[in-house]
Amino acid sequence: MLKHRGFPGRLPSTDFQFTIRRANPKGVTPLTARKRFADRRAPDRRADEAFLGALIAHFGEEPFERGNLDAGRLSWLFGREVVPADADFDPASYDALLRVDMRVAQASFPQLFDGSSEFAFDTWEE
Repeated sequence: MLKHRGFPGRLPSTDFQFTIRRANPKGVTPLTARKRFADRRAPDRRADEAFLGALIAHFGEEPFERGNLDAGRLSWLFGREVVPADADFDPASYDALLRVDMRVAQASFPQLFDGSSEFAFDTWEE
């Protein structure tokens, strides 16, 4: 499992994790697209925004390996802002390639692109 060095481990001052420390000995947690309803709690929406901002800051539009990125946090964005990067995608593999769909990301989280978010991708420290 690839560990993404320099990627934030969690949302600052919260328990929302962005990465995992080690591979799951019981097997890889598969990525599944989760529905985001309009009535989600504000902290959950903030965590999604921060995680997407970190993905864009760290990887941009380039394909990236899932590695130690948290499956639960990825699943909130999977199928919309984060999509498979190749045709033979395995949702239950740490080696799976993903990419950020910038068009969808900008439509879903415009504040990341206009600089009004505290998590705008140009504000993350490397």
